[in-house]
Amino acid sequence: MSEKNEFSGCPATGIGSMPGGDAREAAKTVTGSFADGQGMPYLAELPARGPGADMIGRTVGLLVEMYGHLQPSGWRTSDRPGRDTRRARSWLGEDLDALEEFTQGYEGLLKVQAVGPWTLAAALELRGGEAMLADPGACRDLAGSLAEGLRAHLAEVRRRMPGAKVVLQLDEPSLTTVLLGRVRSASGYRTYRAVDRQIVEAALRDVLAAAGEHGTTLVHSCAPEVPYALLRRAGADGISLDFSLLTEREEEAIGEAVEGGTHLFLGVVPSTDAASGGLSDPGGSVMGVRTLWSRLGLDPGTLAESVTITPSCGLAGASPAYARTALAHSARAARSLADNPE
Repeated sequence: MSEKNEFSGCPATGIGSMPGGDAREAAKTVTGSFADGQGMPYLAELPARGPGADMIGRTVGLLVEMYGHLQPSGWRTSDRPGRDTRRARSWLGEDLDALEEFTQGYEGLLKVQAVGPWTLAAALELRGGEAMLADPGACRDLAGSLAEGLRAHLAEVRRRMPGAKVVLQLDEPSLTTVLLGRVRSASGYRTYRAVDRQIVEAALRDVLAAAGEHGTTLVHSCAPEVPYALLRRAGADGISLDFSLLTEREEEAIGEAVEGGTHLFLGVVPSTDAASGGLSDPGGSVMGVRTLWSRLGLDPGTLAESVTITPSCGLAGASPAYARTALAHSARAARSLADNPE
């Protein structure tokens, strides 16, 4: 596992998805928004292109000796790679080509995203139509396949962008529902049994380890009730969350995470045009973060080294113009936080 505070030079970043279907335009936006040390560029996902470009489809395309195809109900396991898997891999290659073009000579942090093993197990169906989550053996196989696929993917990114320090982000929006037994079955009339926390933690640890001995990792969830302590034990260097969903009950866990060296990626910038109400005050966007720091009794001087500012979630539902604005605003809000911590 990497040393803590690997993210201290990363004031802002995005979550992953972007609007539209132009890989070059997306790469240009995410690299340009975070140029000159303003933040961490990332490999954009463009789900508007269709199935295979969505976050589940992209990650299915990364699996090793495990394949998927589309059904009306979603992604389902296959014996061999078909058209849907090939399309997912082709779009990933297109996105990597575009990012490589716009990161020539880049030597900072660079993020790639994949769906984590438990959200994937909740979304990917077995041949009979039930989620892989229903079969403990299938979940183990899935985590192993994902870890192997991520090792190959990260090696490819490092080969293409040799000066960058590659960061792995696992997206786990379904993690809490898996832990609490709230994932609904295919019929919708029942829920799958809650998965033991130790099993969940072990699988996450194995997949995060795909980043390598000196790799840097974070786990993102835009859902309520993020299991902070579990993610820290699993080895995540950072935790990414929608700040608006944070409850008073979770604040103690946030304080413990910060004091333990875990970096926080706080989603304070709305991810869609309609929710934004206009983005005119970078300082106002991070006022809640300052207030939280004060309430927890944390040193305000540590804000810049402990927090990265992001949109609340992916930007696929935004207009291209607003997506650019949201990323630029995240960088400005991060500067405000660093310049005026009190």
